[in-house]
Amino acid sequence: MTLGLNHIAPDFQADTTQGCIRFHEWMGGSWCVLFSHPKDFTPVCTTELGYMANIKETQGYAPNCPIIGDFDLKIAKLYDMLPATATGDASIRTAADNQTVRNVFIIGPDKKINLILVYPMTTGRNFDEVLRVIDSLQLTAKHKVATPVNWQKGEDVIIAGSVSDEEAKQQYPQGWKAPRPYIRIVPQPR
Repeated sequence: MTLGLNHIAPDFQADTTQGCIRFHEWMGGSWCVLFSHPKDFTPVCTTELGYMANIKETQGYAPNCPIIGDFDLKIAKLYDMLPATATGDASIRTAADNQTVRNVFIIGPDKKINLILVYPMTTGRNFDEVLRVIDSLQLTAKHKVATPVNWQKGEDVIIAGSVSDEEAKQQYPQGWKAPRPYIRIVPQPR
């Protein structure tokens, strides 16, 4: 089975740096970012982990996340990061073997996958983009809006296409800008 958007994120039990966890139980009713690294001490991944530790400076708190050991590759296969036929000991896999284990999953409180990004071994992830997407997903889950290209928190948004003009008039009595009939722009709801 191939994972996709709105699929339930597979549950698993794993040993981590914070003890044994059952994934769905651990995340509870929170949003979750699950990102993978193919192996210990890879150069690009090291820069990513360093960046995550520095997020406290810009976000006010540092990620407090367990690091999962996937020595038998079960989680990588469960999340379609490796073919089901992949074999071998994770500790002796090479960069060529691990090329697909560079994924980011954003999972909502309902345990559904909201985003999947797959990065090549040679390109570091853009965690500013991941944070931007989380802001958008949380906003659009709460309000019937969509975020336009390059949207940043606090900027104008678009009334969702599923909202009729009549319903939009009730939600936005002050009106909206409409450069096209299908693009109804309003300030970001608070």
